[in-house]
Amino acid sequence: MERDVGVMVTNDLKPGQHCSKAARTANAVLTQIFKAFHYRDRKTFIQLYLQYVRPHLEFASPAWSPWAQGDIDCLEKVQQRAVKAVSGLTGKTYEDRLEELGLATLKARREESDLVQTFKIVKGIDDVKCEKWFSEIENGRPTRANTGGVILQQTRSRLDLRRHFFSQRVVQEWNRLPLDTRNSASVKAFKSALRRSTRQAAPARST
Repeated sequence: MERDVGVMVTNDLKPGQHCSKAARTANAVLTQIFKAFHYRDRKTFIQLYLQYVRPHLEFASPAWSPWAQGDIDCLEKVQQRAVKAVSGLTGKTYEDRLEELGLATLKARREESDLVQTFKIVKGIDDVKCEKWFSEIENGRPTRANTGGVILQQTRSRLDLRRHFFSQRVVQEWNRLPLDTRNSASVKAFKSALRRSTRQAAPARST
């Protein structure tokens, strides 16, 4: 195992050890916050969590985003621990508390980070050659949803490792985005449009 720009890389290229290391570090910082702040109101405590804990769980996630449920749960449990400690919440489940706090699951945020990174590559914002990561379909299938936007082509993958690699896992999600979202003028506009479309696609909660 070697560490490259903060990401733990193993011979098999699986992210399990990095997930474990990130969760341990984040949990250690969260424990320090618990010891320092006994009254954990949603405004101050969540701001501390967002600033000092969550970055450990998300740094460079497009490079190592996990697909095994055990690794996903390993990271999510840190946020579950933090949310459970917030005073004054009425939600019974983890999802209810996240909604009450205006937060998303770490899995959802990794998916968003993947799409943002894809946008930067496709639009030439990052100094990365798009053709080295993605194959484009010229104009894609001509539908009202995608005409004029960049449509990516997904290649066949025999192994799970390849199937869940960044340039493969983002293709379908990118192609599902509305045309106006993919054609956003800036990263900030793309993020705003992405979050709007995510909220609109979310199923209505039962009362």
